Amino acid sequence: MYEIDPSRLDLAREFRANPLGPHSAELTAVLTRMRGLPVEGKHCLIVAKPREKWLLAQISGVPLRPRVVPGYAFSSIEEAEWTVFKLRWRILTGRDLAADLGEIEAPAAEEIAPPDTSRVILAYADTLTAGAGDKVGIKISTPGIESYRADVVRLHAPARGANDAGFQESEVASLGSFSGRTQPLRPGSYAAFPEGPAMPLSFSIQMLVWPTLYGKPGALLGDWSAGERKGVVLFLDAEGALTLRVGDGEKTAEVTTGTPLPLRIWSRVAASHDAATGEVRIVQEPLPGQGFVAARHTVAHGTIPLASARSGRPFLIAAWHEDDAHGESHGGHFNGKIEAPAILGSALDADGLGALPLSPAGLAARPDALAAWDFSRDISTGRAVDAGPYGHDGRLFNQPTRAMTGHLWDGTVRDFSADPSHYGAIHFHDDDIDDAGWETDVEIGIAANWPSGVYACRLRSGAAETYIPFFVRPGEQKAKIAFLAPTATYTVYANNRARFFLPTTELIRGRVLDFDAADLQLLDYPLGLSTYCTHSDGSGVAYGTRLRPVTNFRPKGRLWNFSEDLFVVEWLEKLGLDFDVITDDDLHVHGKKLLEPYRVVLTGAHPEYYSTEMYDAVEGYLSEGGRLMYLGGNGFYWRIAYHPEEQGIIETRRAEDGTRAWDADPGEYHMGFSGEMSGLWRRQGRSPHRLVGIGFSGQGFDRSSYFRRTAASRDPRAAFIFEGIENEILGDFGASGGAAGEELDSCDSRLGSPAHALVLASSENHSPAYQPANDMVLVPHLGTGAMFNPAVRADIVFFECPNGGAVFSTGSIAYAGTLSHNGFANDIARLTGNVLRRFVDPAPFEMPGA
Repeated sequence: MYEIDPSRLDLAREFRANPLGPHSAELTAVLTRMRGLPVEGKHCLIVAKPREKWLLAQISGVPLRPRVVPGYAFSSIEEAEWTVFKLRWRILTGRDLAADLGEIEAPAAEEIAPPDTSRVILAYADTLTAGAGDKVGIKISTPGIESYRADVVRLHAPARGANDAGFQESEVASLGSFSGRTQPLRPGSYAAFPEGPAMPLSFSIQMLVWPTLYGKPGALLGDWSAGERKGVVLFLDAEGALTLRVGDGEKTAEVTTGTPLPLRIWSRVAASHDAATGEVRIVQEPLPGQGFVAARHTVAHGTIPLASARSGRPFLIAAWHEDDAHGESHGGHFNGKIEAPAILGSALDADGLGALPLSPAGLAARPDALAAWDFSRDISTGRAVDAGPYGHDGRLFNQPTRAMTGHLWDGTVRDFSADPSHYGAIHFHDDDIDDAGWETDVEIGIAANWPSGVYACRLRSGAAETYIPFFVRPGEQKAKIAFLAPTATYTVYANNRARFFLPTTELIRGRVLDFDAADLQLLDYPLGLSTYCTHSDGSGVAYGTRLRPVTNFRPKGRLWNFSEDLFVVEWLEKLGLDFDVITDDDLHVHGKKLLEPYRVVLTGAHPEYYSTEMYDAVEGYLSEGGRLMYLGGNGFYWRIAYHPEEQGIIETRRAEDGTRAWDADPGEYHMGFSGEMSGLWRRQGRSPHRLVGIGFSGQGFDRSSYFRRTAASRDPRAAFIFEGIENEILGDFGASGGAAGEELDSCDSRLGSPAHALVLASSENHSPAYQPANDMVLVPHLGTGAMFNPAVRADIVFFECPNGGAVFSTGSIAYAGTLSHNGFANDIARLTGNVLRRFVDPAPFEMPGA
C-alpha cells in the first residue's frame, strides 16, 4: 500500500495553495491514500449553513454517525479541506504538518450549532403529477413541532449559493396554519393473513429458510402478540437457533435447538405442538447440494403445557404483532428468504416432521393441511397464494423482494416465468418500506388557471422548512415545447444513504464527505432506502418508492437530480417560450401519445432510469418526426419496471454489468413486476447510443471541465447551432465549475451511435477522479482513467431522424448548471437556445443521404 513520505512538504504546500485541484500525480496519490482511510473514525464535515458554514466532524458510534469535533468551524470549503488534510497527514505519518510548515494554528472557532433534527418537518405527496381539478394530498409528520404554515409555490430556479442565492419561487396559494403531529414510520416487510388460518391447539409447521442476518430475533410464522404475550411463533433467536414460543397471556414457554442455522444456506425447519400432552418437537437441517456446509440435522424435544395459546390476531409470516403508541404495529422482522411455509392440523413426531414433502403442492395434498403457501405464484403481485384446500391467501406488506431463487434453483433457469418452481422464495428485510401509509394533513386542489409547471407545497415552522414538489400537467391546450421531468430517476434515488458510509465515497467524489441537514434527517429517522443502498443484511435494494418522506427531492441544498433540473426550467422561463411540464410517470402510462402534441421535448439533467414503455415512447416519437433535446448525462442507462398494481413503486435489478452500487445474486436479474430482464439497456440491444447518439462513458465529482469544438461543428448541417458563437472552448464555467462533468456520455458507433451523427464538441482535461463506466472496461489497467483514456469524455452530438425529426444531446449532467451563468449571457445558453428555436420551427430536418 502506498505510504506518504512525511518529508514531502512540497506536496502539502501544493494542496494548501489549491485544495480543490487540479493536483499533480504525486499529490493525487497522497489524497487517494487519505480518502481511502477506514470509514469509522474518518473526519468529515457537517454543513451548518449551505455553502457558507461547515463544522468538522468524525464518523463514530453505533450506529455510525458524524459527530461534531469541538473547536472547528469554517467559512470556506478550502479551509475545511486543508484542516482535514492536516489531520489525516498526522494519522498516516505521525507528523504535525502545521508545525513542520511553520503554520500558526488559528484560535478555536466560534461555536456554531449543527442542524437540529429534533425539530423537523417530514412530508410527502400522494402523487407527483396532477391536472386541473385533481387533488394532491400532503402527508405530514412534525417531530418536535407544534404548528406549521403551508403554502403552494411555483418553483423557478434552484438555490446555488450561500443563503440560498439564486433560488426563485412564486407563491400561488396560501393554505394556512396547521397543528403538528407525529405519524409513525414502520419499516419491515411481512405477510399477513386477516382471514386465517387460526392457529390450531395442536399443529405442525414447516418451511424452508435462507437466513441472512442475526443479532436479533427473527419471526418465521405464527400469531404471536408480543404485547399480550399470547399466541404461537416459530422464530430464529438472536444467534440464529430455531425456537418455538407459546404463550397464553400469563405464561410463556420456549423450546429451542440452541444451534444456529448457517447463513445464506437453505434449511428445512419444522415444529409441532401437541396440546393434549404439551409435547414439542422442532427440527432443523440444511438441505443437501449446497457445498460443504458445517451444519447438521438437529432435533429438539420439550414440553409446553399451555393448551390455550391463540392470540386472536391475524397470522403473520416474517414478523409478529407488536403494538405501539400509534396503534397496531409489527416487530421481530426476519431477514432472509422464506419458501413453502405450511401449517398442518396435527402434531407430528420428529420422524413425521422429517418425512414431510418440501413442495407446496405436496404439503397441500395432505389430509391435515390447513395452509400451504406457494410463493412462486402471482410473483408480480402483492399476494401470497395458499395452495391448500382453504385458500387462505394473504397480502405482502412493505414490498419484500419477489422473483427470488428458491431451494430448487440450480442455474439452469434464469427467468422465473420459464419455471416458477425455481423461484418459490420471498426475501424479507427489517428495513423494507413501500408506503409510509400516513394520513393526509393538507390537501391541494389544482386550479384550472394554474399553468403547467413545477410546484411545491412549502411547509414552515420557525427555522424548520421543507418543500414537497409536484408537477402540474397541461390542460387540453398544449404548448409546442415540453420539459420531461425524470420522475423515475427521482424515485429510484429517493433517500440515497449509500454515499454516507461507503469506504469508496470520497474516492468517487474527490472531496471530503459532508452531511447537510437533510442527510442528518435521513440518518435519524427510518425513512427507508434507495435502490443505491443495501439492506441491513447486505442484499441490494430492488425497489424505490416515493410514498414516504424523501430528503433528496428538494429545490435547495446539494445540486443533484431535481435541483439541477430546475436550471432547465429557469432557462426555459428566461427565453420566454411557452412550455409544458410532463413526467416519466405519465410517459410510462400514456406512452407515445403523451409526446405527440409537442414539436420538441427536453429532458432533465439525469434521465437515467427508463421502463420499456418509456423507451418505446421516445423511440416512437423520434421515428415519427419528433425532436428531442437530451440535456444531461448517464441517461437511458438502466431498465426499470413500475409496479403493475400500486403507484409510486419502481423496480430495478443491478445485473451483472454497469456502474452499480450492488450486484444482484445469480438468477435474480429478472424483475418481478414485469418479468423483464433488468440491468443495462445496452445489454438488451437498445443502447442509449442508438436512441440519442451517446451513452454513459465515465464519471467524476470533484470538478467539472469544458468542451472543445470539433471540425464537425463547422459542418453546414450544424450552422444553426453555432450561430453567433466563435469560441473554441465552450462551458468553462458553471455551478460545478464547467459544463462537462459529474457523469459523462460519449458517441460510439460500435454501440449504436448513428453513422451520420455529428460530434460537435468533446470535453477534455478531466481530473484523475474521472473514471470509466464499468461496462466500458474489459480489462482494468493503469490507463483507464480520464487522464490517459480519451474514451472518458462528454460529447455534444446532433443528428437528424426520419420524418423531419432530430436529436441534440449534451452528454453531461453538469451542462444544465451552466445555462444561467453571467445572467444567461454565455455560449452554452446561446448554443442551446439556437437548437431549441430551430427544433420548434416546423421546417423538417433531412437525413443525409435520404
